[in-house]
Amino acid sequence: MVSPLVALTPKVQSAIAAVLGEDYREADPVLRPSQFADVQVNAALALAKRVGLRPRDLAARIVEALELDGVCETAEVSGPGFVNLTFRDRWIDSLADELAADPRVGVPVQARENIPIDYSAPNVAKEMHVGHLRTTIVGDALARTLEHLGHHVIRQNHVGDWGTPFGMLIEHLLEVGEDSAAAGLLVTDPNAFYQAARAKFDAAEKAEPAGSAGDFDVRSRARVVLLQAGDEATLAHWRRLVDLSKAYFNKVYRTLGVTLTDADLAGESSYNDMLADVCDELEAKGIATVSEGALCVFLDGYTGREGKPVPLIVRKSDGGYGYATTDLATVKYRVEQLHADRVLYVIGAPQALHLNMVWDTARKAGWLPDAVRPVHIRIGNVLGSDRKILKTRSGRPLRLVMLLDEAVEAAQDVIDAARPDLDEQTRATIARQVGIGAVKYADLSVAHDSEYVFDLARMVSLTGNTGPYLQYVVARVRSIFRQAGLDPLAQRAPVAVAEPAERDLAKRLLGFADVVVAVGSEYEPHRLAGYLFELAQDFSAFYESCPVLKAGTDAVRQSRLTLSALVLRTMTTGLDLLGIEAPEQM
Repeated sequence: MVSPLVALTPKVQSAIAAVLGEDYREADPVLRPSQFADVQVNAALALAKRVGLRPRDLAARIVEALELDGVCETAEVSGPGFVNLTFRDRWIDSLADELAADPRVGVPVQARENIPIDYSAPNVAKEMHVGHLRTTIVGDALARTLEHLGHHVIRQNHVGDWGTPFGMLIEHLLEVGEDSAAAGLLVTDPNAFYQAARAKFDAAEKAEPAGSAGDFDVRSRARVVLLQAGDEATLAHWRRLVDLSKAYFNKVYRTLGVTLTDADLAGESSYNDMLADVCDELEAKGIATVSEGALCVFLDGYTGREGKPVPLIVRKSDGGYGYATTDLATVKYRVEQLHADRVLYVIGAPQALHLNMVWDTARKAGWLPDAVRPVHIRIGNVLGSDRKILKTRSGRPLRLVMLLDEAVEAAQDVIDAARPDLDEQTRATIARQVGIGAVKYADLSVAHDSEYVFDLARMVSLTGNTGPYLQYVVARVRSIFRQAGLDPLAQRAPVAVAEPAERDLAKRLLGFADVVVAVGSEYEPHRLAGYLFELAQDFSAFYESCPVLKAGTDAVRQSRLTLSALVLRTMTTGLDLLGIEAPEQM
């Protein structure tokens, strides 16, 4: 099954070639939606100047050359050179029938690529906060979509599991005991564990004489040396620390409904054995040089204040390695070991300069060939009602678990009011699905690189452009089939559109594949969210004006049931690609 736009493209291109010659056969026909027809062809406007014709005259010649028998009812020139095409109802019917017979509701399986996706990336022994929300759910939506399109997605959860703070964290873990309640905070309240370790370290540093507060700071620094030297006993304690944090991460991921698992962990420590070789190779190739004791890469085009070159520091003056070294190692690993065709980095927008410097260095070193495309999926901020970055009243980053709990509680109030007839357990299950879905949809419905205000009351509303509204539409379709005693997955009766609302709904359904393909190529989940909202609106209009179970004839009833079944399959597929559950009832 192909979408109308995909089916029309070669037909319009053939007409352009007939008018302008074979050199123009691959010209973009510039097909766009139109309020005056089913689709608008804008190619004449784009090509007229190149070929020395008036756009309207060129459009008229393209119309004369179009062969659209059985496809379009009319093809008319309008305005300065638009071509408006109106589909035949029977063509829409035939495409809808093909869609109903397709288990993938039109979504193609593309040529397989290896695509590592770097997303989420929390820190060991630290609480996930609201800043982790967007990278986690945007990255997961992209992973789901690209897998659905047939690609081999390699999730890379680049957690912060290495560095100097781990000396004090290990020492604190040893002092409280690995099986103690204090150690258990790593699973339930990581920030409390981290802050307790930090308080000990700071107190020891300030103590007089130095080291009199139990030498905690001295032992912590010594522990870092042992850790970096590969001391097995220290590594065992470090693994325990990481394991406790993994239990916390997994609890958050289960709550959010994302697909990350322990198998996807690719922390900073994974690349430790590569760091020295990365530096040595860069230095041997003359790409990195020593500046003020540090090994640096100076790239053309990267300058700071007063025109001074900005260095990418790959080895610090004390011999330690930083983020740049690790990030260069990840590029090398993903290209050489994971055989990446594309690499997606779903991280904050402020990291753009750093990433570009890393990629340019990797290209210069020969580690990032032109055939491999690194892409920065820039993540914007979540704002409070004051339009500042969302934080607690004390100014600290808002805990992600707290935010999700509040969303579920707000959804519980809505569901309790809307469905008091359901039992308590059922309402609680729906509230969890609705609350988490509301947060995810609110985030995914805006461009990933833009900011948005976190408004919980609006998010959980059953009306408007919200996740709960989409979930409600799915539940409504399911209720139709429950009343009819039919299986929506088995509904394959022929479609015959007659009413405007039927026609609009069928056309919208036929556009699903194009949207999913666009999300996979442009990395913009908000396109899918927007499409699902429009589909939900079209179904609501159809439901109000076109009786389904009480249709005038059995043929009309069956046709409308098929359209309803297609809505259900498309909505549940689309919501699943966004990582949002669809409750059985609401």
